Amino acid sequence: MQAEVRQISDGIHLVHGSNTNWVVLADGDEVTLIDTGYLGDRQQLLASLAAVGSSPEAVTAVLITHAHNDHLGSAEFLRSSYGTPVYLHEAEVPHARREFLQQVSVGQVVRNSWRPGVLPWTLHTLRVGGMTEVPVTAPEAFPVPGALDLPGRPVPVHTPGHTDGHVVFHLPDAGVVIAGDAIATAHATSRVRGPQLLPDMFQHERARAVASLDVIAALEGDLLLPGHGPAHRGPVREAALQAKERAL
Repeated sequence: MQAEVRQISDGIHLVHGSNTNWVVLADGDEVTLIDTGYLGDRQQLLASLAAVGSSPEAVTAVLITHAHNDHLGSAEFLRSSYGTPVYLHEAEVPHARREFLQQVSVGQVVRNSWRPGVLPWTLHTLRVGGMTEVPVTAPEAFPVPGALDLPGRPVPVHTPGHTDGHVVFHLPDAGVVIAGDAIATAHATSRVRGPQLLPDMFQHERARAVASLDVIAALEGDLLLPGHGPAHRGPVREAALQAKERAL
């Protein structure tokens, strides 16, 4: 299965993996990789770098929105194989090391298995290594506040709730918000399309996830790139408020 690589604008590519998206920000020969998909998405990840004229050696840094297995899958591979630094919010660093786990449990999945889409999602997750632990041995907190000195100049914005250290990445000059799992536009376990929170079983603290939608609504932009689902064009503020309205 090939990943679908979509050029969003100059130097910005959204990649649809098997069930999770990642983003490649290119600046000349160097790239910033935001999230890495499942462990089983590795060949798709490498192919997506080649598709944008890059390579794993050219990845300046891996930025992680949050340390769930479907976003962290190849982070340690890139760190250990190529020396690529892996950056997260300081609250998410121990999560990436797997000192604790804020992720949907097997019990929660079983209790929700009657819901539409949950069983197919579970089977897919098992096939792509989603239940395999993928800790990062030496994750690092973002080195500076504000814009990072990396291709794309992404600005991490703390949006807790899905996990304690979840962040979105704002690209102010491009008017883009890379939303991770703070906002989805589709998911295998949801019958809703368009901006939304992921189903409750995926939220570590739902109330904080809802509150973080106000943080996203304050970001300037007209393009939302979610961790699940297609890109959403239109004011980011309206997308965040729509997700909040659906959650209340």
